[in-house]
Amino acid sequence: MNTLWITAEEALAKLGSKRQTLYANVSRGRIRAKPDPADPRRSLYQADDVHRLAERHAGRRQAAVVAAETIRWGEPVLPTTISSIAGGQLSYRGSNAIELATTATLEEVAALLWLTPAAVVVPARDPGSSQSRLATTFTLLAGRIEADLPALGRRPAILKAEAAEVLATVAAGLAPSRENVPLHERLAQGWERPEAAEPIRRCLVLTAEHELNVSAFAARVTASSGAALSAATLSGLATLTGPRHGGAWLSVTRLAEQAAVGGVREAIRTMLSSDGVVRAFGHRLYPDGDPRAKAIMSSFDVPPLYAALAEAGEELLGEPANLDFSLAALAAAYDLPDDAPMVIFALARTVGWLAHAMEQVVSGDLIRPRAHYAGS
Repeated sequence: MNTLWITAEEALAKLGSKRQTLYANVSRGRIRAKPDPADPRRSLYQADDVHRLAERHAGRRQAAVVAAETIRWGEPVLPTTISSIAGGQLSYRGSNAIELATTATLEEVAALLWLTPAAVVVPARDPGSSQSRLATTFTLLAGRIEADLPALGRRPAILKAEAAEVLATVAAGLAPSRENVPLHERLAQGWERPEAAEPIRRCLVLTAEHELNVSAFAARVTASSGAALSAATLSGLATLTGPRHGGAWLSVTRLAEQAAVGGVREAIRTMLSSDGVVRAFGHRLYPDGDPRAKAIMSSFDVPPLYAALAEAGEELLGEPANLDFSLAALAAAYDLPDDAPMVIFALARTVGWLAHAMEQVVSGDLIRPRAHYAGS
């Protein structure tokens, strides 16, 4: 057997933990897993991942290791006043995001995150594109970049006005409409599901911002170069499409499809064995469960299949359903288009990307980490 991969018993011995904790670490992506070639019903675990996690728990990590890991789920390395995640709670400029989601609109959250006195106005536009909503948005943003001015050296008030224009451009692609109604209503009307407007509003508020996630970091890196706000937004949007970020909902729908055929518990076991992770459950920043998912799923009747999956996932993995799960459940509950979770996520997170881009521009700093050469 390849010594880089070890059995569950060997992993548990090194970690000194319970089997459920091992599964939870796999679900969170801390330990990689793959099916055992000798017995597909069993899994093997990456020895390096297990060793690193065991050292972390034992408190024996060297300073160089700590420094190297700060860029991979490490402590925040960029100061920000936009949002914070502490004690299992998400806050937008000091205001509890879950409480904001009970009444606020995305336009009001944009005003809070951008520090503007009133809700951001997003004029209705419909480009009449034959492309998908996401493809249209990429095209519209790319078309702005060459014409838009660099962000450096411009007053904050001017940047905020341009941010509103960029948000309107994104909304034209993701939520095309000729009616000047709130963005959540544009989405619901465009999908011919007016009854979904309220849950969509809550989703938009709770996905607007999430600290230094990979797409926000990408937007900040682009903005630190002095590029236009539209370029920073395009960077964030491109990063969001990855299956380990905004595209994670696709694995949730695949899990649901498997559960509909073979049962929820077997579907979870199969995905854990084949993929080494079940992205529908758990979040590293919320050890007691993602509060955004709970708040979103409380706003609509969760389909029975998804409710059963959530219960089984928490039992088998020790992890509650996360944001990606709640977005997929919402789409299933209202029979929304296949790309609805990504559309909701991208439209909302544009507000956060623009907040980060403007904060980075004002700081005047260039994000340029050094590399540690590890070659021969």
